Amino acid sequence: MEPLPQQLYTVAQVKELERCAIEDCGISSFELMRLAGAEVFQCLRLQWPNVKSIAIFCGAGNNAGDGYVVASLALQANLTVTVYSLINPDNLVGDALTAFQHYQNKGGSNIPFADQTIDGVDIIVDALFGTGLNRSVGGLYERAIHNINSSFVPVVSIDIPSGLNADTGAVMGCAVKADTTVTFIALKQGLFTGQAAEYCGEIAYSSLKLPNHLFNDVLPSSLRVLKKIWQTRNRCGHKGTYGHVLIIGGDVGYSGAVKLAGEAALRIGAGLVSIATNRAHAAYLNINRPELMCHGVADAQDLSLLINKASVVVIGPGLGQSAWAQELLDFVLTIHKPLIIDADGLNLLALSPKRNSNWILTPHPGEAARLLNCSTVDIQQDRFSAVLALQSQYQGIVVLKGAGTLIASNEACWVSSTGNPGMGTGGMGDVLAGVIAGLVAQGESLLEAAQQGVYGHGYAADLAAAAKGERGLLARDLMPYLRQWVNNW
Repeated sequence: MEPLPQQLYTVAQVKELERCAIEDCGISSFELMRLAGAEVFQCLRLQWPNVKSIAIFCGAGNNAGDGYVVASLALQANLTVTVYSLINPDNLVGDALTAFQHYQNKGGSNIPFADQTIDGVDIIVDALFGTGLNRSVGGLYERAIHNINSSFVPVVSIDIPSGLNADTGAVMGCAVKADTTVTFIALKQGLFTGQAAEYCGEIAYSSLKLPNHLFNDVLPSSLRVLKKIWQTRNRCGHKGTYGHVLIIGGDVGYSGAVKLAGEAALRIGAGLVSIATNRAHAAYLNINRPELMCHGVADAQDLSLLINKASVVVIGPGLGQSAWAQELLDFVLTIHKPLIIDADGLNLLALSPKRNSNWILTPHPGEAARLLNCSTVDIQQDRFSAVLALQSQYQGIVVLKGAGTLIASNEACWVSSTGNPGMGTGGMGDVLAGVIAGLVAQGESLLEAAQQGVYGHGYAADLAAAAKGERGLLARDLMPYLRQWVNNW
């Protein structure tokens, strides 16, 4: 297996890479199938060296051919092999039929799948569907996937878990829950967002020895965000060197949101953080975080002096949707400073859409649906299309939060794979807004701040979960780990 590359591709792009390998480089399609099957078998042997029996589920296409290659290799290794076929394998065509015939010639046999319970095997290989699936799974295939998922043994999926859309990460009715997914040629973008995290398990990758120059000819659809190594600070730096973040929000009953955002900005390294909030609680908001400078504002006039001192402005955490909130947002949208719009700032923006090249929008799927006037289901069915539509309509940088958070500019799209289900709790989005703002204040571009802010936010949550578990993880628990991350610990 090879390290995961940064580049991600659509199914159509991977097919183009495969075509180039066959037509331009003279690599036969069956050789690619043989190499793919060999990589799967090698991977499962490395991860589960004591396996003695294996069950392989084969469908009707080339993914089944990969499965029959694995079956042949397992026979050669003296494993007990059971192949469940979802169609009569004599009806296979092309390379898949050739792979089945090779398996037959080695003494292999298959069992027509008829809703059998899988017993007495050490591992299952999923070779039902490949990346070309574009319809909802039903019938016998649905039963096969259900039985695989109910088997209580490790599952290895070939190229992609069967039932998962390789372009969007959406589940097509049902999908195999793999412990490991071995994917080939190029990383498919659908493996890294949507519902993919629940189904892919560990992702292993092989280029199948394709020449590097092929990848220069097909531009990726998106890129994975990689961890940045932060430079050591200038020994003569001071609080003015590292920027001034202004966070606007915290209507009555929601003061915690701005406080979380403010502390996150400080923990990520901002020099100064001011909070403009409701007068009802401004005086005591910083009682246990005195580094925050808190100001009660009644209207836009109160806000103007604070904005003049700010390097970057965040509006939205705990803002609400009152007339007070609307007045503050309307004023902020007239200034010419970097903006981060979050939470209720986004909900108000959805009521009166505007465009700005100097902001970062950070919607979760529900907020994204309101911004695009569609449903949350629509957003989650194709997150890549959704984030690109948001960026096209609103400009700037758009962060579509969720498992496999997406970051889009007018040039490209990125995906971050850090984070865990423990982050499904109130206040996490406020922390992210503060993190991104803190990075902008320190001189990072909007795009870099969004990318690294998302990465670091999830990374800190992963460290916190590793220390004490996912359940009960609070937004405040991320603070020491944010500091750890930004100091390269």
